[in-house]
Amino acid sequence: MDVLIVGAGSMGSWFASAVDADVTFADVDPDAAAAAAEAVGGEVGDLEGDDRYDAVCVAVPMTHVGDAVASHAGRADRAIVDVSGVMGEPLEAMKAHATGLERVSLHPLFAPERAPGSIAVARDRSGPVTDRLLADLDSRGNDLVETTASEHDEAMETVQAATHAAVLSFALVAESVPQGFETPIYEQLRTLAEQLTEGTPRVYADIQGTFDGADAVARAATEVAAADSDELEELYRRAAKRWQSEPIGADRQGGLDGTDAANDSDADAGERR
Repeated sequence: MDVLIVGAGSMGSWFASAVDADVTFADVDPDAAAAAAEAVGGEVGDLEGDDRYDAVCVAVPMTHVGDAVASHAGRADRAIVDVSGVMGEPLEAMKAHATGLERVSLHPLFAPERAPGSIAVARDRSGPVTDRLLADLDSRGNDLVETTASEHDEAMETVQAATHAAVLSFALVAESVPQGFETPIYEQLRTLAEQLTEGTPRVYADIQGTFDGADAVARAATEVAAADSDELEELYRRAAKRWQSEPIGADRQGGLDGTDAANDSDADAGERR
């Protein structure tokens, strides 16, 4: 099977290394395409070409995925997939421009260098080609989490947008403290802040621009800041009721569960898709 990968960033390179196929890279940066092809033993293709492939994988930033699907769906003979990190927009574009083809959206919930991990999978129209690609990902030790576009995108409002907004806010306001003053919660937040700020700012900006969540964090912070002693106690009780009685995400352990799954697909972990 031959696969055209549109986008030669870390996510496109990861996909190429994780599937058993002859891969060709096309990218706005020819040098990036050449480097990715050399790294995984693939070929370099023309971004504006009309060569056809069994499958096309769109591995571009989520803010460009709809346009990329529209531009390159015609180069796929049998299937088209994406690994952009959002699912609603690419699948709608696939329906419009890849009628009759197999259509699947994937979101690896980890940085490529942390593979394997959980991969969210939304199948709009599956078949033998996408089944084979998914089997390859599974055989590499990844956990395939079946979902829908709407479920995934709603979950990312918490898993990515709200989580990143909360950690970024802490990273911006936290002051240095004397050694030995750390508490367990502070230590965990500091670790998250260090992990978040290792990533690529544009990726995190794209996430905030795509998913809601940051406004809810801001409202909650404002409520905490304005609360008196009794109101703060009530806020803590509300939080405890949500997290201690029935922890958020308990119904989807290891899946799309409202935690920051190793994630920083975080490309999240911030790499160029």
